[in-house]
Amino acid sequence: MSLLQVVDIHKRYGKTEVLRGVSFEVEQGEIVVIMGPSGAGKSTLLRTINYLVPPDEGEVFFKDQRVVDDQSILRQIRSQIGFVFQHFNLFSHMTALENVVLGLMKVKRLPRDKAYQIAQESLEIVGLTEKAQSYPSQLSGGQKQRVAIARALAMKPELILFDEPTSALDPTLVGEVHQVMKKLASQGHTMIVVTHEINFAKSVASRVLYMENGIIVEDSDPDGFFTQPASENARNFMTTVYF
Repeated sequence: MSLLQVVDIHKRYGKTEVLRGVSFEVEQGEIVVIMGPSGAGKSTLLRTINYLVPPDEGEVFFKDQRVVDDQSILRQIRSQIGFVFQHFNLFSHMTALENVVLGLMKVKRLPRDKAYQIAQESLEIVGLTEKAQSYPSQLSGGQKQRVAIARALAMKPELILFDEPTSALDPTLVGEVHQVMKKLASQGHTMIVVTHEINFAKSVASRVLYMENGIIVEDSDPDGFFTQPASENARNFMTTVYF
């Protein structure tokens, strides 16, 4: 049984069809990297997985359960799917620790002491124990993103979605976030990562999906994709990125 099945997903905004029949599956433990030019539909695809953006056509199944626009079902599924966005989305009036605790108490309904224990453990995993009582305004961009990763991890998700998690960071801060993500990969977390960082993708991917114009053009193993992409579109993209 696949952990995730995406079946013939379509999404339109007005007359623009952003996703044009996307299908793929993700197995437990896989790290699927999604690459492609801007406007390919990569971020929209991630958002359809947990219905942050409901698809116009097609179906998504998580652990064989169909994801539908029903709040009780979405609450249950979203509690198992972590999402790390480009822009952190931390609450400015809460400390790093409180930002991580919030979902544990509101979504998981854990008692306060248990929620704080898990939150502290999650901050330790991302190397931010000493920043637990700091507010977002006191953190660097890389530290904010690591808090966001800790927040996702604390929920003990079975799948973590990363939407270009380093694109909003100063280049000097990208490495610290990548190190945390590599650590998660080595621990066996199932991840779908939208990224434009070629070297990082090469280091973690077990599969690469290449998208253009709302479709998956290529679904490849990383060795094959990064050395000799099968499609002309992917070859052109790689040439643009590298040179």
